[in-house]
Amino acid sequence: MSFLKEIQRRRTFGIISHPDAGKTTLTEKLLLFGGAIQEAGAVKNNKIKKGATSDFMEIERQRGISVATSVLAFIYKDKKINILDTPGHKDFAEDTFRTLTAVDSVIVVIDVAKGVEEQTEKLVEVCRMRNIPMIVFINKLDREGKDAFDLLDEVEQKLGLTVTPMSFPIGMGYDFKGIYNIWEKKINLFSGDKKQVISEGVEFTDVNNPDLDKMIGENSANQLREELELALEVYPEFDLQAYKNGKQQPVFFGSALNNFGVKELLDCFIEIAPSPQPKKAEERLVNADEKQLTGFVFKIHANMDPKHRDRLAFVKIVSGVFKRNQPYLHVRHNKKLKFSSPNAFFAEKKEIVEESFPGDIVGLHDTGNFKIGDTLTEGELLNFKGIPSFSPEHFRYVNNADPMKSKQLHKGLDQLMDEGVAQLFTLEINGRKVIGTVGALQYEVIQYRLEHEYGAKCTYENLNVHKACWVEPSDPKNEEFADFKRVKQRYLAKDKQGQLVFLADSAFTIQMTQSKYPSVKLHFTSEF
Repeated sequence: MSFLKEIQRRRTFGIISHPDAGKTTLTEKLLLFGGAIQEAGAVKNNKIKKGATSDFMEIERQRGISVATSVLAFIYKDKKINILDTPGHKDFAEDTFRTLTAVDSVIVVIDVAKGVEEQTEKLVEVCRMRNIPMIVFINKLDREGKDAFDLLDEVEQKLGLTVTPMSFPIGMGYDFKGIYNIWEKKINLFSGDKKQVISEGVEFTDVNNPDLDKMIGENSANQLREELELALEVYPEFDLQAYKNGKQQPVFFGSALNNFGVKELLDCFIEIAPSPQPKKAEERLVNADEKQLTGFVFKIHANMDPKHRDRLAFVKIVSGVFKRNQPYLHVRHNKKLKFSSPNAFFAEKKEIVEESFPGDIVGLHDTGNFKIGDTLTEGELLNFKGIPSFSPEHFRYVNNADPMKSKQLHKGLDQLMDEGVAQLFTLEINGRKVIGTVGALQYEVIQYRLEHEYGAKCTYENLNVHKACWVEPSDPKNEEFADFKRVKQRYLAKDKQGQLVFLADSAFTIQMTQSKYPSVKLHFTSEF
């Protein structure tokens, strides 16, 4: 198969939503169609021994939430589909923002009863800033929820999207009869049983066909006819170009848990979703069909397999072909590296691949060479932008609870921080370590992983810090800067890259500092 054909059959997308709207369940069902897993394990149900395929960390299985982005791939109708399942929980939002730099399109999952929730708003805003094409999937139709038109309005208003329904529900919750697929003009009847397997649809090219009354009853049929007429009048026709430019968003209805409406979503997705797109580097725009390899690290995950201390760096391939045992340039270190066992992800199996194409995600075994945002090329000096570190919201001192294990604690913290789980600051004055995170749940995850993966115990102590500000380096002769460092020395720390950071205890302090030392420049992200 030619290089261009390989690019055209790739689809790489992320699934985003508020926690509990059903992202991981939808991911599972998509895999089911790709034949990647034979039977899907629902997230909440303990009777099914099989946990959800995409949650492989112990802590995820205990709480029924996803805390790390996982990568899954499958083949469907000759298209190679790469899914990035992101954490919905707000404490792990940074992981999700980074993942969004590696996808070409997005599916937004919304819970029919709860409608648009805050986490969805934040993530969709990021997608809109980057004009990423989005498809909306309204989930859990087998439960009582909001009216379809109200939901579509809410999506337009709260998320600022322009929607066009591609399928329409017949009834809801207790009266849920099925879905009319506007995109393919056919009806799917909902039977309510057999959650794990795939069901077929009945074709209805014309809604006015009297057979429809026999199938779903006269009332439901008439209601459907009225609603469809209204929907087709109110909402614009689907426009492929507008969708690809991020200006229009198709909406599907369904129930991921009952595997209902998922196939329609998938069939439409592989037709309309974009194949790998060009990506902007600081130096130039890189097109997917270029022959030279380029790619960037968007995530690092340590200890995926508790039996081996391994770290995997996840690389999104932007252009060219990634070949095994080929030397590639690590731009930041300016040295060539070879990879003898690049991994591809296929449901829950990792397998070694000989070559990967643009749009694919490759896992590279890493001994500490990579950081998030690093670029690999065949020799050209390129840097892909757009993966900043934000200032954390929570700060705590880390104390070693087991003096015999200080080496393990040090190593564990070092590796977990490289993963980007949190940020580590070392105070200048006494060398104490401070962990800054976006959400409080991360402290538990860190403590848990330190103990189970490194055998180290730690305790935390609260620290009153409002924000971390990165301090722009200044001329050593600058007296004002020296004075700032002397007066504020108790609040100064270094981050992992050795940049100077000022830990301010309130917004007021930041204001005062800026007016007292105008030449000292403070930044809220690490990229300046």
